[in-house]
Amino acid sequence: MAIHHSKVLILGAGPAGCTAAIYAARANLAPILVTGLQPGGQLTITTDVENFPGFAEAIQGPWLMEQMQAQAEHVGTTFLYDTIVSIDLSKRPFVAVGDSGDTYSGDTLVIATGASARWLGIDSERKFQGFGVSACATCDGFFFRKKEVAVVGGGNSAVEEAIYLAGIASKVTVIHRRDTFRAEKIAQDRLFALPNVSVIWDSAVEEVLGDANPPGVTSLRLRNTKTGVLSELPVDGLFIAIGHDPNTSLFKDQLAMDDEGYLITRPGTTQTSVPGVFAAGDVQDKTFRQAVTAAGTGCMSALEADRFLAHHGQTAVVAAE
Repeated sequence: MAIHHSKVLILGAGPAGCTAAIYAARANLAPILVTGLQPGGQLTITTDVENFPGFAEAIQGPWLMEQMQAQAEHVGTTFLYDTIVSIDLSKRPFVAVGDSGDTYSGDTLVIATGASARWLGIDSERKFQGFGVSACATCDGFFFRKKEVAVVGGGNSAVEEAIYLAGIASKVTVIHRRDTFRAEKIAQDRLFALPNVSVIWDSAVEEVLGDANPPGVTSLRLRNTKTGVLSELPVDGLFIAIGHDPNTSLFKDQLAMDDEGYLITRPGTTQTSVPGVFAAGDVQDKTFRQAVTAAGTGCMSALEADRFLAHHGQTAVVAAE
């Protein structure tokens, strides 16, 4: 069992974590990044990415994350493949223990553990993830221009996703297992006013149907939650909008969180309730949840960690370029 120490310890290898690593490494802080269960984050289960700046053509999510990691390593980041199972934020340096038994400590800590989309949990849903099944309309809606799509959910997220997709797709069908939405009334009014949106109440997705080669969604098998009657809905895409869960269970009772478990940061910063601990990306952002915004807060967290260390006499601030 090894002990690893760094001035900046980063948890999470998505866009936020990798960007934090790049900036911390370029500030000569020799960061250590512990990847967690899903190195690369949610982009590793995304196929075409068209909204990350700098690429004229669509790129593959896994490739983008490989490049981010390679860049971070090139400038001096150490990547360690482990999953943190416990952490002590009561004193500095902060100490975390990995599933491997190794110990990781940091004079500062950047939490970039992200959030996980809630899925329906059916086999066919997993089969078509990235091939017609998505949990992010702003990420993937563009691929369904003038096509027919369905949105599953009944809260604010589902209604907002459906409204967004209505401006792209030819038809949007919202599927909800109950007979009323939980979303705010003003959002519902906006949704119901759209001519290309319809709602199927009291229904759940039983199975996602599609073609195998090339893979793609063609329809959904629905089950009425009151009668049990099955029906089929032809669609080109399915968007799951039943919420996200921030990966913050490690920090319960140690950091301030909101009612949904997202880490609370001081406005305009990535500073958490514990000095020296910073949060970046989806773990503290439940509004945008984009790779580019995660990268932005990753940059902020590294610069703030550098300044925190300088203030405590542990390093000199290196000006950002």
